[in-house]
Amino acid sequence: MKGKYMFLLISLFINLYPHSQTMVSKVKVQQTKAAHELLIRVLGPRSKSIQLNIENSNVPADYYQYEASKGKLAVTASSTIALTRGVYDYLKNNHLGMLDWAGSNITLPPHFPDAKKTTIHSPFIIRQAHNAVTSGYTTPFWSWKRWEQELDWQAAHGFNMMMAPIATEAIATRVWKKLGLTQQEIDNFYVAPSLLPWQRMGCIQNVGGTLPPQWNVDQVELQHKVLKRMRELGIQPIVQSFAGFVPKAIKRIYPDLVLHNTLWNAGFPISQRPVMLMPADPLFKKITKLYMEEWKKEFGDASYFLVDSFNELELPKGEQPITEVLSEYGKFTYDAIREVNPNAVWVIQGWMFGYQRKQWPPENVKALFSKVPDDKVLILDYANDYTNSWEPVDGFNGKQWIYGFVPNMGGKTAYTGNLDLYATGVAKTIASPKKNNLVGFSLSGEGLENNAVIYELLCDAAWSQKTIELDSWIKEYSINRYGAIPQELLQSWDLLRKSTYSYLIDHPQFSWQLGQFKKGSIDRSDNFYQSVILFLSCRNELKASKNYQADAIERATLVLGLKAEDWFSEAGNAYDVKDIERGNRCSSKGLQLLAEIDKLMESHPLNRLERWTNFAKANNSDPALQKFYQASAKRIVTIWGPPVNDYSCRVWSGLIRDFYLERMKLLLEAKKKGQPFDKDKWELNWVENSEISIIQPYADPVETSAKLVLEVLDETIK
Repeated sequence: MKGKYMFLLISLFINLYPHSQTMVSKVKVQQTKAAHELLIRVLGPRSKSIQLNIENSNVPADYYQYEASKGKLAVTASSTIALTRGVYDYLKNNHLGMLDWAGSNITLPPHFPDAKKTTIHSPFIIRQAHNAVTSGYTTPFWSWKRWEQELDWQAAHGFNMMMAPIATEAIATRVWKKLGLTQQEIDNFYVAPSLLPWQRMGCIQNVGGTLPPQWNVDQVELQHKVLKRMRELGIQPIVQSFAGFVPKAIKRIYPDLVLHNTLWNAGFPISQRPVMLMPADPLFKKITKLYMEEWKKEFGDASYFLVDSFNELELPKGEQPITEVLSEYGKFTYDAIREVNPNAVWVIQGWMFGYQRKQWPPENVKALFSKVPDDKVLILDYANDYTNSWEPVDGFNGKQWIYGFVPNMGGKTAYTGNLDLYATGVAKTIASPKKNNLVGFSLSGEGLENNAVIYELLCDAAWSQKTIELDSWIKEYSINRYGAIPQELLQSWDLLRKSTYSYLIDHPQFSWQLGQFKKGSIDRSDNFYQSVILFLSCRNELKASKNYQADAIERATLVLGLKAEDWFSEAGNAYDVKDIERGNRCSSKGLQLLAEIDKLMESHPLNRLERWTNFAKANNSDPALQKFYQASAKRIVTIWGPPVNDYSCRVWSGLIRDFYLERMKLLLEAKKKGQPFDKDKWELNWVENSEISIIQPYADPVETSAKLVLEVLDETIK
């Protein structure tokens, strides 16, 4: 009998094996096809000649291998993402250019330069991109075309997991209606489109308006496109699940519910603070089930579910010890998603553990996850440039976690960041005996499309087991970005590394972006000024490079912005002592510099308010909706709430001339006359009713940048 069963088993295996082989081959064809299609989008039809091959690997993390001989390039890798990263790495290592958010400067040669066989293994199974609030500060109004570019950028840089919160509210609205809430009750819960991340985290409700019905329709359509491309490329989406925040009107349906008031920013009135349903309540599990089922019905399967119930919020108070509360919270939260999807992984931001260390000592962090299996939670500890959360808790006590950085808060465009930390942090963490169950790396800027050198460096760090040698890396980066590396450019980088890129300023802001007359927080050292002079001295050799043009404008405007601060500070001092003539002269100088900054930025490929609002207006052809979306887009980069005002602080054309400059005029006039100025009223009117004025850019912005920088640095305030 044993022989008979063995014969049947072998026969079955023989019959099934060819089919299995066919299935494997089909998957590989699909994976390489997706990689080829991405390369064609980014590099053009010449990329069709690159030989791509998917090869199974016994190691859990991705790898790629490239080799070029006799003009032909071949790349073998473990996944679609690894293939595209492998091609991009070969291109950079052979000085063929780079892929920037403003576009690609890569031109593929007729014959690929020879390259010996090179194999790179990522130290991380997961390489995750985007912060939970990137969908507010960067992507809220992106079109499918812009999303397609972003997914290509992330895949080429080697990232295989991304936040995917689009249409969260569309799915949740279906759940609220199933529970019996009215549309008006639902509308009172939601916020303007650009503020949705904070509503999802329980920080706010009913701020800046609510969501038009068409918004949800459009977001569902967009999410289908985004998820389809993610799946083609092999990017795992992190999708939103229910975190406990409910419309207050739910008490009408469930009058005996116990709800907790959240507290994020005390400046918001109680009417704009949500309430929270704790996961021990059976309704929590019911809503989680309804939400996840609705999401799956619309979009299909997912494995990673973001549930943030305490991010930057005060913990609920009660008689029960907080460790017991958190232990039960973690258990019930995980159980709620597990019952719907047994393979689900609970994803949670780790930012709060460092940011609110007083209420998150190691024992509280340990308690929160104590009743969740180690491999069923993923902690995004992505703010190691701000604070170290993982070492005090021994690498989160065996739970899966991701190490990373938040190189930008709010989309601020000023230069800042610790290049040395970004070059060494990964290797040091991997070598630490405390790292425990480290599985991934995160690049989680809140605002993208700025500080390009930092993002490119961190993308390389995600694929390097060793410390990155910055001297040689900067040289390679400069050649790929600008096409050459003059000696003055190297000297400029050296001074940047000693100044603005030697440390992180968490909120680099000019005082005139805050409506103030003191000095701001942006690096104003002699090293920084000299670095800009040296950079601009390379213009005759490099100005044909679009990347150089953009960076020259950025550096120049930072210098001009600092000098504008000086003039406004002097003007404020003069008005305080009633020296009106001096105050007027200094005011005029500062305002003129803001106008120059704005006109220079009009030539920048990214840093323009018009580009930002065009994304918003393109969402719909209805004039009323266009006005509402545009106001939401303007709100997030200016007044935010209030009270979270002037957080984003972007050096953008249009924003400077129409908002910062005009507001400073009125503030200076009020200070001169000793009269009050209703700043909040003026700002709100600008957000809701104004249009962007039109100006002509400089014919030669790079040459003008150099001229203006030399002038202001040579000028003494008198």
